[in-house]
Amino acid sequence: MPPIEEITPAEARRRMARGSRLLDVREPDEHALGLPEGALPVPRAALEAEPARITPDTDAELLLICGSGRRSMMAAQALQARGYTRLCSVAGGFEGWCREDLPTTGGAPDDADFLERYSRHLRLPQVGLEGQRQLAQSRVLLVGAGGLGSPAALYLAAAGIGRLVVADDDVVDRSNLQRQVLHTEDRIGQPKVESARRALNALNPRVQVQAERVRVTEQTVDALVQAADVVVDGADNFPVRYVLNAACLRHRKPLVYGAVHRFEGQVSVFDAGRRRGEAPCYRCLFPEPPAAEDAPNCAEAGVLGVLPGVIGLLQATETIKLLLGIGEPLSGRLLHFDALAMRFRETRLRADPQCPGCGPETAGRD
Repeated sequence: MPPIEEITPAEARRRMARGSRLLDVREPDEHALGLPEGALPVPRAALEAEPARITPDTDAELLLICGSGRRSMMAAQALQARGYTRLCSVAGGFEGWCREDLPTTGGAPDDADFLERYSRHLRLPQVGLEGQRQLAQSRVLLVGAGGLGSPAALYLAAAGIGRLVVADDDVVDRSNLQRQVLHTEDRIGQPKVESARRALNALNPRVQVQAERVRVTEQTVDALVQAADVVVDGADNFPVRYVLNAACLRHRKPLVYGAVHRFEGQVSVFDAGRRRGEAPCYRCLFPEPPAAEDAPNCAEAGVLGVLPGVIGLLQATETIKLLLGIGEPLSGRLLHFDALAMRFRETRLRADPQCPGCGPETAGRD
């Protein structure tokens, strides 16, 4: 077979003026970012499967364009094998088309900021345009704007969560700055939730940051949890975690757990509220709080500054997966991280039939 002709974007434009068809073989989520003016968006797999649906005339000149020129060449070769004789691949693809300042059209009704800001998400088939819109409609409750909450909040905001509710009653202290990267020197003494709101709005003004300067207790937790899609545990003490666990069970919300101690951290997802009897809750792991001397906080025991960053990022990852319904969440698995050994290990967790939080004895209390 003769080699496929490669042409420049400008030449493709001239041939379109003479009647040739330009087929954009990128994926739909790439099409959402824009199209060459006059191009027909046809994903490569669909084109190769049924080219006759696009044009049954195997002698018609077809110009194929993709992102950079590689996929369009592969598509052209596949069509050539199906008997099409006049095929051209546009060298440089849509990127080259834009560099030559040739006319384009909008591919999706979303605004330009949305499409540009989340362009790398839009290229992921597991996220795409619909997934990104879903993130924009989501509501996440983050309890704690400290070591774990800082990286989790930054990456959730960057990812485009629609509303991020940050609950914390503390103020910024100089000792926080070693690990709580939401905050800065000039905000020492300010409420952490206000400092967080400033940082997150500066990163992504599209996200609605709801600052709740409140201590999470049995009296305040329900109002925070009931409207959330996912709850992220950035707390640093057992009483708050038990209160959060109980509320998530009552309101059937997934709880993304994280904890750090010196050089080690843990992450899991507790989803017993939606999967009672199948998935464990936090109290399946810790039925009763340990003695205070066995669980000192960071102020007492110290913590490697980067450690909460690692754990908080894993919590943000699990949150996004839950919101999109993709991948395998950490439900039923406890992920341990040892920073000194740079090693992860996993422990399987099962729902405890005698659990004081989610066992049969408590089922009627929700």
